[in-house]
Amino acid sequence: MAASAPPTSTGSPKLDAIKGTVPAIDPTKPQGLALYARFAFAGAVCCSVTHGALTPVDVVKTRIQLDPVKYNRGLIGGFKQVIQSEGAGAIWTGFGPTAAGYFLQGAFKFGGYELFKQQSINFLGYETASQNRTAVYLASSAAAEFFADIALCPLEATRIRLVSEPTFASGLLSGFGKILKNEGVGAFYSGFGPILFKQVPYTMAKFVVYEKVSELVYRSVDKSKASSGTQTAINLGSGLIAGFAAAIVSQPADTMLSKINKTKGLPGEGTTSRLIKIGKELGLRGSYAGIGARLFLVGLITAGQFAIYGDIKRVLGATGGVELASK
Repeated sequence: MAASAPPTSTGSPKLDAIKGTVPAIDPTKPQGLALYARFAFAGAVCCSVTHGALTPVDVVKTRIQLDPVKYNRGLIGGFKQVIQSEGAGAIWTGFGPTAAGYFLQGAFKFGGYELFKQQSINFLGYETASQNRTAVYLASSAAAEFFADIALCPLEATRIRLVSEPTFASGLLSGFGKILKNEGVGAFYSGFGPILFKQVPYTMAKFVVYEKVSELVYRSVDKSKASSGTQTAINLGSGLIAGFAAAIVSQPADTMLSKINKTKGLPGEGTTSRLIKIGKELGLRGSYAGIGARLFLVGLITAGQFAIYGDIKRVLGATGGVELASK
């Protein structure tokens, strides 16, 4: 007796409709570890390139946060102040730890996001995950960012020390070594609390807004027929809006992170007590010092990241990520 073909219907019209949006697995495309390694590499490159290229903007933004009385002329005026007092090279202070730190962070963030999203689908089932995709985006991005911050924190602490104290060290290796020798490993993670407080909401807003904006756009554009240029433009626009949202959400923690890494704590003073003290000193208005520069910075960074990430994924053939929305 010949075996009968497996049923094509699940018995649920709604589930059948959702299944119809899931692309068939192409055995010629990378799967498993090979696929997620490509996601991680694309994320590493897009974060390192964008953050590294915008180091000058980040330098001025950090100076405004740390000394708003002196640096009170906005972004353009801040550039002029730094260059006039310290020379043109000063605006590239911290480039090494920025590029290296965000290379690591980007690998964990983007690769982890894709991995945790897939794990959510495996755990919940595709239909449930699709119906609750906003929660999946939030949970997946938060989990990915937690691990990304473990990798980023030591290099971010070094960057902020170099920017806030221009004479502290000559670069990444000397600055990293000096902190390690004089203050110990714990000094690299003194800002771990605020960096989580900053980066986790930032990343959650970044991915959710990006997903929602691109989902809205692809309701009018057939993604399967869209040219590479069109997809890059959509990634840029969606990323720009996502960057603005993420910057506003995470600005207070970004200011506190700059403050807590600027100087060592008093003997016996814990991170929590330092954060409380800094928060009281700043107030709401002080927490948003440098927001104009940061909107510009984060908007450009996020737009560039999603554009570069999408382009590298296409070049590497890493297009096997599961989409939870019908596009």
